[in-house]
Amino acid sequence: MLARAIFFAFLICWPFAASAQVSVPSLSGRVVDQTGTLSASDAAALTQRLKDLEARKGSQVAVLIVPTTQPETIEQFSIRAAEAWKIGRKKIDDGALLVVAKNDRKLRIEVGYGLEGALPDVTARRIIDEIIVPHFRTGDFAGGISAGVDRIIRIIDGEPLPKPQPEASHHVDPGMAFNIIFSPFGFIGFLAIAGISRGLFGRLLGSGVTAGVVGTVFWFLLGSIAVSVGFSIFAFILTLFGDAILSASQQASRGGRGGYGGGWSSGSSSGSWSSGSSSGSSDSGGFSGGGGDFGGGGASGSW
Repeated sequence: MLARAIFFAFLICWPFAASAQVSVPSLSGRVVDQTGTLSASDAAALTQRLKDLEARKGSQVAVLIVPTTQPETIEQFSIRAAEAWKIGRKKIDDGALLVVAKNDRKLRIEVGYGLEGALPDVTARRIIDEIIVPHFRTGDFAGGISAGVDRIIRIIDGEPLPKPQPEASHHVDPGMAFNIIFSPFGFIGFLAIAGISRGLFGRLLGSGVTAGVVGTVFWFLLGSIAVSVGFSIFAFILTLFGDAILSASQQASRGGRGGYGGGWSSGSSSGSWSSGSSSGSSDSGGFSGGGGDFGGGGASGSW
């Protein structure tokens, strides 16, 4: 009886397991290769050309290489990937996505609404059949992807698109950040937030709330995730252990000036902040889609 029940459950679950969709990978860069097809130098060169295109024209183009899209067709998978990644600028929709399913021997160029005039289905199909596929058939995947992307870039370069908006430049200066938080206004504001948070939520949770508020403030002020995360950690530790630090400082300086100055200035002299800031600045930053929409325009092919 048990064996029959297990077998019956297997029969019921099998169709659902067989129809499971391949998950769309996270958008970790302009080139996402889940197959190891491209060398590091090939991916870096391709990424730089796509980055230059975005800086020059505002359009976003990305490349995704996966082993398979089964059980979905490449058309079904690529539109899911395009919708998830949101390549291209919002309301301009000038994005394009080249998807290669290596084991399936299928590929597709997905075109955003704003590029469908410059890159119609017939042009996308010609890029696939006449430029990319001949390389793929000889095993030259890097050459085919590079040549196809170059052709897409040349087409976009010839399209009259709105100029890219200059990005807000935030030159993160740790010294300026310290001046803000240790100014009288910033200091009083921090004490108020820390005191209210600990009073409402307790020591641990209140420290987390304070850290979140401080991190948000610094993100808006400086536009740097690295610095905001660093100051969030600093605020968490200071809120959690500030009273203990203050008490120890007061005992050590009893008879002298004492007070808040000793305890808080010892926190500001920590060298950990400069190391956190430098590690953030060394990171070139991630790539994210600009909010572009896709409607299924493009073309598919095989080799």
